[in-house]
Amino acid sequence: MSWLALLDFGSVMIFALTGALVASRAQMDPVGFLFIACLTAMGGGTLRDVLLDRNPVFWIAQPTYIAVACGAAIVVFFTAHLLESRLRTLLWLDSLALAIAVPAGAGVALDLGTPAPIVILMGMITGCMGGLMRDVVVGDVPVVLKQGELYVSAAFGGALALWLTSTYIAPDLPALAAGAGVTWALRAGSLAFGWQLPTYRSTPPKS
Repeated sequence: MSWLALLDFGSVMIFALTGALVASRAQMDPVGFLFIACLTAMGGGTLRDVLLDRNPVFWIAQPTYIAVACGAAIVVFFTAHLLESRLRTLLWLDSLALAIAVPAGAGVALDLGTPAPIVILMGMITGCMGGLMRDVVVGDVPVVLKQGELYVSAAFGGALALWLTSTYIAPDLPALAAGAGVTWALRAGSLAFGWQLPTYRSTPPKS
């Protein structure tokens, strides 16, 4: 199994856990758990494959991904009540999933020989869109849009680091590791230390 396939499996499993945790906070039934977990786990990768014209998309070509996501959802359904803080667990699991999904998406685009902007965008889409779909469907404010938090910015930084490492230093595993490391460092720094970029502030027009 390739490193990219391992990253895809890892991101599917961890994103599925976050989706199921969101379902638990919304007090959904088991089918709701399975649906939200699968949507979160495979939404970003599906959009990536559609945009890159990869046919069939990854989870249709290998349905094992669906089993992994459903298994994660079932585990959370029976264990979520044991967590002291489901929201805190959700945020940190989501940061780990982001760090795995960004290099998975960017790596796929890089393997297809796409130019740098596409590599970076595919990393961002793979990392961010599943969580965005999850939050929109359950009616939460999407984590990717929360003011001041490094989320999309972390995905951008990780995808850029992957491309730079692959182009100028070393391809394959070192590039994937650089993408994952930078993504997680930025997202974890935002969660733990409040790192953020300046936000837009409107000013009254000059008379």
